Amino acid sequence: MSSTQGNGEHWKSLESVGISRKELAMAEALQMEYDALSRLRHDKEESKAKQNTDSALISWDEPVLDFYSKPAGRQKDLKLLRGLSGSDPTLNYNSLSPQEGLSNHSTSQGSQPGPDPWPKGSLARDYLYIFDGSDEGLSLSPGDIGLGDIDGSSKKLSPPPLPPRVSIWDTPPLPPRKVSPSSSKISQPNDFNTFSLVEQPPGKLLGRRILEEEEERGGGGPGRVLGPVDYDGINDAITRLNLKSTYDAEMLRDTTRGWKEGRGPLDFGGKDTPGKPVARSKTMPPQVPPRTYTSRYANGKNKTPGKNRRISATPVDSRRHAVANGHELFEVSEERDEEVAAFCHMLDVLRSGSDIQDYSLTGYVWSAVTPSPEHLGDEVNLKVTVLCDSLQEPLTFTCNCSSTVDLLIHQTLCYTHDELRDVDVGNFVLKPCGLEEFLQNKHALGSHEYIQYCRKFDIDIQLQLMERKAVRSDLARTVNDDQSPSTLNYLVHLQERPVKQTISRQALDLLFDTYHNEVDAFLLADGVSKAKGHRGVPPAAVLECAPECASYEQCPGTSDLRRSDVLESQGDFPLKADRVVQSVKAICNALAAVETPEITSALNQLPPCPSRMQPKIQKDPTVLAVRENREKVVEALTAAILDLVELYCSTFDADFQTAVHGSRKHDLVQEACHFSGPLAFTVYATHRIPITWATSYEDFYLSCSLSHGGKELCSPLYTRRAHFSKYLFHLIIWDQQICFPVQVNRLPRETLLCATLYALPIPLPGSSSEANKQRRLPEALGWVTTPLFNFRQVLTCGRKLLGLWPATQENPSARWSAPNFHQPDSVILQIDFPTSAFDIKFTSPPGDKFSPRYVFGSLREEDQRVLKNIMQKESLYWLTEADKKRLWEKRYYCHLEVNSLPLVLASAPSWEWACLPDIYALLKQWTHMNHQDALGLLHATFPDQEVRRMAVQWIGSLSDAELLDYLPQLVQALKYECYLDSPLVRFLLKRAVSDLRVTHYFFWLLKDGLKDSQFSIRYQYLLAALLCCCGKGLREEFNRQCWLVNTLAKLAQQVREAAPSARQGILRTGLEEVRQFFALIGSCRLPLSPSLLVKGIVPRDCSYFNSNAVPLKLSFQNVDPLGENIRVIFKCGDDLRQDMLTLQMIRIMSKIWVQEGLDMRMVIFRCFSTGRGRGMVEMIPNAETLRKIQVEHGVTGSFKDRPLADWLQKHNPGEDEYEKAVENFIYSCAGCCVATYVLGICDRHNDNIMLKTTGHMFHIDFGRFLGHAQMFGNIKRDRAPFVFTSDMAYVINGGDKPSSRFHDFVDLCCQAYNLIRKHTHLFLNLLGLMLSCGIPELSDLEDLKYVYDALRPQDTEANATTYFTRLIESSLGSVATKLNFFIHNLAQMKFTGSDDRLTLSFAPRTHTLKSSGRISDVFLCRHEKTFHPNKGYVYVVKVMRENTHEATYIQRTFEEFQELHNKLRLLFPSSQLPSFPSRFVIGRSRGEAVAERRREELNRYIRHLTHEAPEVAECDLVYTFFHPLPRDEKAAGTSAAPKSSDGSWARPVGKVGGEVKLSISYKNNKLFIMVMHIRGLQLLQDGNDPDPYVKIYLLPDPQKTTKKKTKVARKTCNPTYNEMLVYDGIPKGDLQQRELQLSVLSEQGFWENVLLGEVHIRLRELDLAQEKTGWFALGSRSHETLLTLWSLFTSSGTGPDGDLVAPTPLFFFF
Repeated sequence: MSSTQGNGEHWKSLESVGISRKELAMAEALQMEYDALSRLRHDKEESKAKQNTDSALISWDEPVLDFYSKPAGRQKDLKLLRGLSGSDPTLNYNSLSPQEGLSNHSTSQGSQPGPDPWPKGSLARDYLYIFDGSDEGLSLSPGDIGLGDIDGSSKKLSPPPLPPRVSIWDTPPLPPRKVSPSSSKISQPNDFNTFSLVEQPPGKLLGRRILEEEEERGGGGPGRVLGPVDYDGINDAITRLNLKSTYDAEMLRDTTRGWKEGRGPLDFGGKDTPGKPVARSKTMPPQVPPRTYTSRYANGKNKTPGKNRRISATPVDSRRHAVANGHELFEVSEERDEEVAAFCHMLDVLRSGSDIQDYSLTGYVWSAVTPSPEHLGDEVNLKVTVLCDSLQEPLTFTCNCSSTVDLLIHQTLCYTHDELRDVDVGNFVLKPCGLEEFLQNKHALGSHEYIQYCRKFDIDIQLQLMERKAVRSDLARTVNDDQSPSTLNYLVHLQERPVKQTISRQALDLLFDTYHNEVDAFLLADGVSKAKGHRGVPPAAVLECAPECASYEQCPGTSDLRRSDVLESQGDFPLKADRVVQSVKAICNALAAVETPEITSALNQLPPCPSRMQPKIQKDPTVLAVRENREKVVEALTAAILDLVELYCSTFDADFQTAVHGSRKHDLVQEACHFSGPLAFTVYATHRIPITWATSYEDFYLSCSLSHGGKELCSPLYTRRAHFSKYLFHLIIWDQQICFPVQVNRLPRETLLCATLYALPIPLPGSSSEANKQRRLPEALGWVTTPLFNFRQVLTCGRKLLGLWPATQENPSARWSAPNFHQPDSVILQIDFPTSAFDIKFTSPPGDKFSPRYVFGSLREEDQRVLKNIMQKESLYWLTEADKKRLWEKRYYCHLEVNSLPLVLASAPSWEWACLPDIYALLKQWTHMNHQDALGLLHATFPDQEVRRMAVQWIGSLSDAELLDYLPQLVQALKYECYLDSPLVRFLLKRAVSDLRVTHYFFWLLKDGLKDSQFSIRYQYLLAALLCCCGKGLREEFNRQCWLVNTLAKLAQQVREAAPSARQGILRTGLEEVRQFFALIGSCRLPLSPSLLVKGIVPRDCSYFNSNAVPLKLSFQNVDPLGENIRVIFKCGDDLRQDMLTLQMIRIMSKIWVQEGLDMRMVIFRCFSTGRGRGMVEMIPNAETLRKIQVEHGVTGSFKDRPLADWLQKHNPGEDEYEKAVENFIYSCAGCCVATYVLGICDRHNDNIMLKTTGHMFHIDFGRFLGHAQMFGNIKRDRAPFVFTSDMAYVINGGDKPSSRFHDFVDLCCQAYNLIRKHTHLFLNLLGLMLSCGIPELSDLEDLKYVYDALRPQDTEANATTYFTRLIESSLGSVATKLNFFIHNLAQMKFTGSDDRLTLSFAPRTHTLKSSGRISDVFLCRHEKTFHPNKGYVYVVKVMRENTHEATYIQRTFEEFQELHNKLRLLFPSSQLPSFPSRFVIGRSRGEAVAERRREELNRYIRHLTHEAPEVAECDLVYTFFHPLPRDEKAAGTSAAPKSSDGSWARPVGKVGGEVKLSISYKNNKLFIMVMHIRGLQLLQDGNDPDPYVKIYLLPDPQKTTKKKTKVARKTCNPTYNEMLVYDGIPKGDLQQRELQLSVLSEQGFWENVLLGEVHIRLRELDLAQEKTGWFALGSRSHETLLTLWSLFTSSGTGPDGDLVAPTPLFFFF
């Protein structure tokens, strides 16, 4: 049914504007007839249309209507949307077959030759057809509107014109008539170019006065005037038109409707191109004034019968149109924005430049490659399993890491083919099982991240051999994708836009109709018989009415004139003027409530009226009595309105534009460097002021400033203080010129004008004077920035409207921000820039031919020291003015200090034109920067185009994997570009086109950027450009991903908001909708990675977490049958951008460590934000939170030391497995300590730290970082520098006493910390680029300063090592961390996950009666003494089962029996359980007698337990307890050999007294001695551990003045110190005569300290030019040991299995 069908309410409203019921009925009938024909044609050609059309591109977040969220049935409705820069059948969906469209040119004899407006055969459905009214009406023959190919050609044809705007007021609708020769002429539209100089008729189509009834009704008598007008109904109708024209797909489909039989009722359904609805402010808009119903006069001068006019947008010379020609004012604005048009042209060039030989390869997701020395080593072998469809059994190869992938393919083909002569290895690829990605044939196996991941977690490497022709190609681009012209309008239209700001063309047409009617009535209000001439125009224009009615008496309008004369009187004059004011107010309100000074001036000439406050101007009331004077006022008013429309169209993203009579294109250009005039402009007023400001503020003023890269160019200038004015609307008028004391030739090209609106608050009545004084401080109300030079580098001129951003949002003068037209009620600032007869253009100067380069070492030592100290600041944010001055003076000495370029450029005193040659020469001759350093040139501080171009050139060397690491920052850097097109944009689009993985993440990052209101317009165009470049297949894939995300977000929100008891049911219902989604679309890739391709949901494995956000735990079915299900967490309500950023930083840290040969074995999981407040997180398998591990030992488990070690032992029962797990734990724990400290990750409790069964520890949930700790009042919840607790140290030491493993842990931490410190500039650059991303905890320099302070770039490595060692000690000794864990345990006791169940801490898995067999008898045989992990007793239990004759023996401790009983008490009441033996005994609880007594009590407990009710005796906990564990597989009655608590990878040294590790260096007359570790100290004579400390002397020292000592380490034989002891002022010659005496003593309080070992070192034997690090053997004082041979070590080595091996020194003693 047609869009006009229904209850007709909006038609009733439109009736009031003059449309008769008969005309509405005719329009409805024609609509119904056309709908029937359209359905018939659609049914016949449905199969053909499917081949030539695309589906809906993207189902965006929270679509305005369900239209965008339905994938089927209405997808074709989107095809009628029009692109910005051309017609692309693939991208715009505008391509029709020849049978679907009309010919561009009529075959009638009246056709006029002319150029084809669509040379490529594409359709232009945005073009508006406007027809002049004719007395003969309009008749289109069936041949003219036929559906077939009229002229028999096969080329694409144009669509039918939009509904002809035929005058239905001049003549009554004609009955159907036969086609006449003249009708064929009428059917041919004439190209009407609004810029052309062709004379157009002055008559107006839209401004007609309407009679309710035609003359035929009532015998040709005068029609009656309508009664009271429904103003609200008209406003609602206009709003509906706006909404319909934007969102109603049925109306969009109807744009191709044909019109038959010459009848042309006005189509109020808005069938033109989609517009945007009127922004509805909080206040009601003014009422549309009623139309005056008088006769309609048509002017037919120069009117050719049968010719209609089509509006074109060709930019030809313009002319000023007659003010009466309302229908000539509007045309489709195709590529109306020159910058967007140029951007589209750039896209065409970029896409045409790609040289693709095989398009099928563009659909491959290639596995990421990260080369590193370790993974490419020849000594590292891989075990690879290859599966192939032609082989029944998989093949297993042992490959070298450095072997290429194609070599492995060749080896596989040897088994699958008998002859390889005709087999091309390049036709085959290897795909990791379970992932939809492919290894790169020319790269080494070990360089692929998939292979590295498998090696890290000991996962089997399984690959599948596939032929390329068998690979999915649904994402591949095609030739048509690359050859189609670039267009953005359609793709931009589909994106989520919170507010549709612009008014539609149809609504503005109605408003202009009303205005013209009221103007006509006003002109006729007084002296009608004198002033009126022929058809309502002056008598001089009578002959211009029409050729067929040249006499006054013959004119059909004469009778109308007489009827109107009866209605007019002089008493109506003020009323008519008021109605004109109302109509002008309605137009201005629709045009952003802007009242220009020209409109104000014109309205001031009208008599006073209630609708507008008049200025107090004495006017002669007799002036307007003369018609000529009124006409002058109306002409000035109409011209002012047209100027406002032109200004509106150039400011807002409207789908129409005016005739642009005021536009100009200058051929004359003056270079800005030669223009010495000052920068000046006029601040006129602010419009659309909130009415609440009138009662809250007074004395408004504007601050104007100029900045470049965040630096102010001069002092701000201020306007005078002004109050509210009320004309048509509330506004603040200054009308004041601002003249900066800066010449135009001194302005940098990227200069920003920043305007801030201030006001003084009105004091509250009755408030005190002190309070008034405080409240009288000016408040910032809004701000806006705009560049002074546009993208063509031409100085801004003319009138500009700028929307102000609220002052609550940041005011970043350092970067470009679009004006705020994002919000519908933003305050608008009007600034009038001067115009001239020529363009002032900024021309980039060439760099100087010569730029001096000097050697840094030629500077004085003092200058070198100062410059190095400045460069150590690593970031330009902390440069002082003195630093900048010194850097710029010495810039020619800094070329070799490559990473100092950002600091040098930030120190440039000016970026004006005269300074650029020197800067550009310096930039050109600078040593090539690496990509990490070049990121610093993309900050907002460097807006210069040449600097940014050079930065992008240096960044261009990034590999795809590295680009993905920095992609979030590069997307943020797009905000700092001054213009839409830039080298950075081109670089990102080019790389995205060449790699699907980059395209995938670029898409989701841009989509997230749409939420940034200040830059949403830019991101819309960039996202549209990406979609334009990526091809149809990938666009459809993104559409499916967005649809899936919306479905999951809706489900997550419902589950979160539901009552806890109803959540499970809602989850199951929502999962059914997800299942239907997959049933409809088949498969979809997850936003987490393009490699994760899923085809369904697994409801039985889905649940939710009972945390505050209630995230969903989802399991997706993998498309690859060889892969496991993909488990993810979907969160709704949490902003995951901070988690993304934190994980990105940790991933980069991990890669830095690996590149330096130190693999910290970090667990990096995927996390991606799919919109504000929602996103996906990858679930790591075989991992558990520390809380769940600790509470297995009770709610106080966080205070115990053994939970983590026991849990790892449970999951790694073998000795080798456990040692490997401990090693993984040491490395990953050290990495986590460094990463969490550097990034200031807070809110660390035991529920967001996890541990894998392989020993890898990792952190999750990064809601707090950069030191923003959670507070309890004034107390920080995170008191320790990072989380490192005693249970973690227990795993590292292998017990509760420190071991040499702890030394390795400390060394790993310090080494990892120092490696990250070397890349301080990288992390400051990356985080600095994210300052504008909107993350609350990363918003200013103080947040960045936290990382700077944590990395301490000014410290030496030795000082940094000491510093971090103290942090480890502080964290280990912190009681607050354990207390925090305990409080969290208590808080989480109320939460139980939807799938949680009780388990035993020592059992790796749960066993049941069904899986284990029924137990027939249980008997506790004996107890045995054990020594590992602690001394104690275990009880051997004999278990018999039915149908088995052999008994099994298990070993359980008393604590494990107690845990079983405690868990059973949680499931069953105490009355159903036997009593348990008391744990507390008098005396030694581990004695033999106690063990024997407990054996009897436990036997009695077991006997009663196995004879309890079946629900107790046969429950899973009982059967799990009595099921054998891996440790029970050893022979019964034997105990494991005692395990040394000092597990170490070092070979035993065997030196009595132990060893000490020192680092000795000499620099600048200072001797640096770092005491690092001591290992292997002996116990004291009483058997207790010593309290060791180190004391040193420089001998000879008879006065004991050189004594220095370390702190005391308590109760340990393996202490760690990492303390630096410094001797200052010792000449090198004197040093050669000295000996270093080092003693290790144990502090004994009041007794004499005990010597534990001593060593003497002759310093002359050492080469102290470099730092020396190694172990020294400690001897006794009686041996008088002296070091005569030194074994030097700079770092620890690795054994054959990669284990850390401490070096063994060689010493001679005598």
